[in-house]
Amino acid sequence: MKPFATLLTLALLPLTAFSQTADEKPAPDAKADAKVQKVRFKTNKGDFVIELNAEKAPITVENFLGYVKKKHFDGTTFHRIIPSFMIQGGGFALEDGKLVEKTTDKPIKNEGQNGLKNLRGTVAMARTNDLNSATCQFFVNVVDNAMLDYPNNGGYAVFGKVVEGMDVVDKIKAVPTGNATLTMRHPVSGEKINAPSQDVPNEPVVIESAKAE
Repeated sequence: MKPFATLLTLALLPLTAFSQTADEKPAPDAKADAKVQKVRFKTNKGDFVIELNAEKAPITVENFLGYVKKKHFDGTTFHRIIPSFMIQGGGFALEDGKLVEKTTDKPIKNEGQNGLKNLRGTVAMARTNDLNSATCQFFVNVVDNAMLDYPNNGGYAVFGKVVEGMDVVDKIKAVPTGNATLTMRHPVSGEKINAPSQDVPNEPVVIESAKAE
């Protein structure tokens, strides 16, 4: 298993560092959000369902549902897979066979102190070293990852858990990976920047759709 510091640096931090933010974030529909409990992800490896925890992570859940409603996740991929750690996705889509980062809304406040633990099957937000930098990228813990819990590194905010299809998550984590060049976006100019990355699936793992249930 890779050293702890390496896992954080390679798996969670750089791939959200070059996120372009939009000028405004759409106003939330509080009544609609309150009724939503689950989101189904349809992937080319099968379906899995996550149950959201708006009580413990209201900011994160509202943000996540905003991306679901505007179909941001449809066509994105799980671009980083570490089978002894997590699978990360939601930020890159295929363009002409290459993984290109999508534009995002503004970053949100980190809710890593909400008491939820990064246990196997939980879903949390990926971010940079800046605690309040999470946008759209999320990860599913495939093992218990106590080193991601508060107070370590400010905590990585858990906002839900897989309640159906964990076998599909395990199928995804088993996809062979290697080195590849990803196209990221400069946080200010939006200019596309090519950057080498590790742990990229050799075959695309595509999120075909994400729908609230």
